[in-house]
This record gives sequence, C-alpha cells and structure tokens, in this order.
Amino acid sequence: MTELNNELNVITALKQGSVIFYPTEAVFGLGCDPDNEQAVMDLLAIKQRSVEKGLILIADNYSQLLPYIDDSKIPMDKRPEIFSSWPGAVTWILPASDKAPKWITGKFDSIAVRVTNHADVKAVCSEFGKPLVSTSANLAGCDPVKGIEEAKQVFNDRNLFYVQGELGRGNKPSQIKDAITGAVIRS
Repeated sequence: MTELNNELNVITALKQGSVIFYPTEAVFGLGCDPDNEQAVMDLLAIKQRSVEKGLILIADNYSQLLPYIDDSKIPMDKRPEIFSSWPGAVTWILPASDKAPKWITGKFDSIAVRVTNHADVKAVCSEFGKPLVSTSANLAGCDPVKGIEEAKQVFNDRNLFYVQGELGRGNKPSQIKDAITGAVIRS
C-alpha cells in the first residue's frame, strides 16, 4: 500500500466488519477488527479454524495492545527480551486482560501479540487506532497462499478485501514465544 486512499479503503472495510487479505513481515495474512465478533467468526470460517486455538493480534505499538493484555502480570525480568524484539517478527504469548475477547484468546488465559515492523501494517493499525487479527492466509493445515491471485483461487467463494502491498523480508511466519515460561512455540 503506497497511497493513503488505499489505507482509507482498508479502514472502511475493517470498520464494516470485512476480513482483509494483506501482506505481513513474511507471509500474507487474513485479518479483521479483533473487537468485532462476527468478523472474527467470518475469518475463522474462511480458514476452517477452530475458535479454541486463539488468534494473534498485530499492532503498530505496544499501547495498542494494552486493552487486550494484563500488563501487570508480565514479570519485570521478562520485559527487556519482549520489548527489545519489537518492532519485529516475534509474537509473544502474554497474560490476557479480563477484557480480551474469548473469540481472540480461545481456550487460553493468554493472548498472542506482536508489534510489527511492516510499514504498511503499521500504517493501517495506526489509522485504525488498534491492532488487527493476524493469521496466515491459508486453509487450516495448508501452506499460506503466495499472493492475491492464488488467494482469489483458494478463497474464491469468500468476500475478502484484498490489500495491495509487498511482503516484508522475513522468510517464515513470526516466531512465537511464551513470555512467562520462555518456551518457543514456533521457531
């Protein structure tokens, strides 16, 4: 996305509850407004994914994530590693706030979040004023699609808003780490 006009169209789509197909740091993603339960259910239906698994939120900055996480439960000794990895392609599992929607956290009392370094995604989150759901653009168990044309074939019967843009320089989806235990969930 290089034009503000395209960004504004994306913002309108998000506010209207659309699921968007957009570039991230390494793969194309499907996203939506995390506070719109119907949009999240539509996204899960498109992916054929269970709500119990939970979803990742991607944000422009840490402040955008605060309504969804319980910042007071993040140990002080873990904070330097978390905050030094952002912005970047590291997703952290953090304690969820009591206001975090269950359609985002799934069966967990934690939430997966990241602060992106992808300029276009940062711009959308900044203009939208909050994070986006960010999950790879694929059917559950399949590889992520490689571009808009492939996405239109894979998701042909779905009403997606397609965002033009380039992938970041990553060569695989974000690493996922548990901030409390230190466990690497996805490397």
